[in-house]
Amino acid sequence: MSKAKKNILLRSREITQIYFKYLDKHIADVVSGEAAEFMEINQIANELFISHKHLTDTVQKETGNHPCHFYDLKIIGEARRMISETNMPIAEIAAILTYDPSNFCKFFRKFVGLTPGQFRKTTQNLSSEKFTTK
Repeated sequence: MSKAKKNILLRSREITQIYFKYLDKHIADVVSGEAAEFMEINQIANELFISHKHLTDTVQKETGNHPCHFYDLKIIGEARRMISETNMPIAEIAAILTYDPSNFCKFFRKFVGLTPGQFRKTTQNLSSEKFTTK
């Protein structure tokens, strides 16, 4: 493999890793209130000083999935954590994650297969089973 090809592959991996790190920080900023809303992919690309098309093509080539797929998965991961580790009402979690409660329920169910309320009950039941002595 030529040196130029190796450099392109290394840069593609680097861009993908930078994107994932940026998503983690951005989602944490939204949850903490430091950012008012989630950015669009084109806004993230601008923050990373690359074009929207280049970011999309690079992440797609490196991972086989569109950048939005990972964005959604990371938001769902944060939602799952908040639902299972806090007693916050689902509507409040939806608001923190900048969703209307009904849209949040649809979004959550699409990825998890359960509504947020069903997910909370399931995780609470699993937690209580851990501490039950036999």
